Parts: sequence; structure tokens; C-alpha cells
Amino acid sequence: MHHAYGPHPSQYAELWLPETRMHRVIAVIIHGGFWRQAYGAELGRPLAADLAARGIVSWNLEYRRTAGGQGGYPQTFDDVATGLGALDEALAAAGIPDGPRIGVGHSAGGHLAYWAAGRNLLPAGAPGACPPEGRTLEGVVSQAGVLDLYLAHELHLSDGAAAELMGGTPESTPESWKNADPAARALPAVPLVMLHGSNDADVPVALARSFAARARAAGAPVSYRELAGDHYGLITPGDPAWEASVAALLELGGAAAQGG
Repeated sequence: MHHAYGPHPSQYAELWLPETRMHRVIAVIIHGGFWRQAYGAELGRPLAADLAARGIVSWNLEYRRTAGGQGGYPQTFDDVATGLGALDEALAAAGIPDGPRIGVGHSAGGHLAYWAAGRNLLPAGAPGACPPEGRTLEGVVSQAGVLDLYLAHELHLSDGAAAELMGGTPESTPESWKNADPAARALPAVPLVMLHGSNDADVPVALARSFAARARAAGAPVSYRELAGDHYGLITPGDPAWEASVAALLELGGAAAQGG
């Protein structure tokens, strides 16, 4: 079911419902593609379909993107925040009981999902900020997520995709980068499961290892799991890496349902 949350063609999400709901968890799918217009919600549809076959409700979120999509900072971040808020109305309209909301984000979508999980830590007035007591995602499965924007910029990933997203460098717009980069501020208290392919040629595994080590040293509830495979097995139903993603989703959803 298509739900528009704004007037722009990219401001929508899709609610995927199983024939029989078998799990309380709700997967919030945020696709990757280095935040660029060339890659959209179609990347999340095979995942949503597979989850529906397993009895899991999904919210496949689209957002304004860079490189011709009128996105970037702050638009992309505003869209993710607004699109997450629109899930309340969509569930009510469909008569679907709520449940733990777990982000499942691939690549750039992993960054956006983990950013969304920490929206209550943003300063008032920052794009996407919500009150300290406001509801965020209750867990995140990061599938080769670009969780460190600064390092992605230093590594010049995908021809400078991070600077393209931010509309400048960390030096030219430092406050925006701090608000947009989970690695640059206090980390959210929600559990994060990081899955990363050891042969990832798009988001180097060194980025994931570095972030995981620093996050755990800071006391954040982060679990890092390195898998055999590349960047795309994580979003390929039937691949062992996707099966690991589903297992992590159910693990986090079950823990959230039990109050941690």
C-alpha cells in the first residue's frame, strides 16, 4: 500500500502486509545507493516481499535523494523523519496493531536508519530532531551501513557521495555534518547489529570495523558481525547474508518486545 507523506514524488512509503502476521516486529526498510536519485525504493521491495512471506510487516521508505532528486541535507533527513512519523497513520488506517520498529538499512540506508535512531539526541531545531522523549526506532540492522560520514568523505567513497549529500565538506559546514553523522556525536542507546561482507568493494570493511570498535569502546550497544560475501548479498533474498539480516531483525524485535 502506497502512502504519500509529502507532495514530492519521492515522499512516500509502502506498507507491506503479510497474509498472516507471525511476528510483532515491524521492519522499516531504508534503501541505499549512496543517497543518489538513481537508486530508489525498488531496492527494498524484494526484501519487503520476502519478509511478508515470513509473516512480517514492512514499511519501505522512500526519500528525496541527491544527483537530481532534490535531496541532500536537510531534505533527505527531513524526509526520513517525516516518513517514519507517517507509519502511525498508515498502521491505523490498515487496522494493524503496532509493534517494535526495527530499521533495516543497506549502505546509505544503514546510515539513515542509525541516524534516525538517534533523532532524540539532536539539538532542538536540527533537521529531523524530535523531543528527548520522542519515539525513535527501537533497534537497527545495518547492512554494510555507511555509519561514519567523516571517514566516508576521507575515503572519497563513490566519488565523494558524502560531500554531495551534505552540500559541502566537514570544514565548510561543520554543524550540519555533526547533526548528520552518527559517528560525530553521542550514540543512541538503541541496539545496533552491524552486518558487513568481508569482500565489500563499495563500503570498505575497514570503515565498519573502525566504527564498531569505537562504538563499543564508548559503551554503545553494538554487535558487529562480519560475513563472507560482498556488498549486495545482504539485500539478496536467499543469500546467507540476507538470512543473517532477517535473524538480526527478529532478534532485535524480540528483545524490544520484551523491554530489552
